[in-house]
Amino acid sequence: MAIEAGTKKVHLPFPSVLLLGFLGGAFISIGYLLDIRVVASLPHEWGSFSAFLGAAVFPVGLMLILIAGGELLTGNMMAVSIACLAKRVNIAQLIKNWFWITISNFIGALFVAYCFGHLAELTTTGPYLDKTIASAQAKIEANPLAAICSAIGCNWLVGLAVWMSYGAEDIGGKILAIWFPIMAFVAIGFQHVVANMFVIPAAIFAGYFNWGDYFYNFIFVFIGNAIGGSVFVSAIYWLSYRRELALDSHSQIKGH
Repeated sequence: MAIEAGTKKVHLPFPSVLLLGFLGGAFISIGYLLDIRVVASLPHEWGSFSAFLGAAVFPVGLMLILIAGGELLTGNMMAVSIACLAKRVNIAQLIKNWFWITISNFIGALFVAYCFGHLAELTTTGPYLDKTIASAQAKIEANPLAAICSAIGCNWLVGLAVWMSYGAEDIGGKILAIWFPIMAFVAIGFQHVVANMFVIPAAIFAGYFNWGDYFYNFIFVFIGNAIGGSVFVSAIYWLSYRRELALDSHSQIKGH
């Protein structure tokens, strides 16, 4: 399923790539916005339990992407990579897909950060501003090695969420497959390149930090997410099951 999904992704019409990529960035950002709105005004004494509550609602973003429809860079880092390992996709197609999904995810995330966060003032006032700034600052201040390692952990879990959702046969199964790994990465505090496309610009629009801070963070989180999805999920499962996956891929090609 993952190989087939990754193959389909690189053959989407270009307008669909841009539109679905916009939705992917927007949906993840809406999940993050929901997290902020739930957590920001909770008592400080609740400690890590408040982080769990925010993590519990964040997965709505990936649920919308995988059930309603959308393209997400971190998911493609897993799916397109394993399609490439199966020789259904070449490196040029992989790079092209990652590039345009990155751009369209960024546009979708900026839209939510500016329209809902800034213009609707959902991240610019009171405890919501404080939470947005604190979240962005924690990501920006991570040193490069910490950011890369954190991002590896993130997309190991996100890749697994997408991988398991492909095996679910109904919406309820997909929701369960998505919820646990995504809740885990958010509660742990791992860095997600598309989530960062929302929260750091939201803080910038509020007058904090600058675009240099954002792009410096982006480089290391992108690298870590790519390793997490393509190595820790795609490559490991490909090496473990390559004979079965290759036979399945070959039979699908013959069937067409």
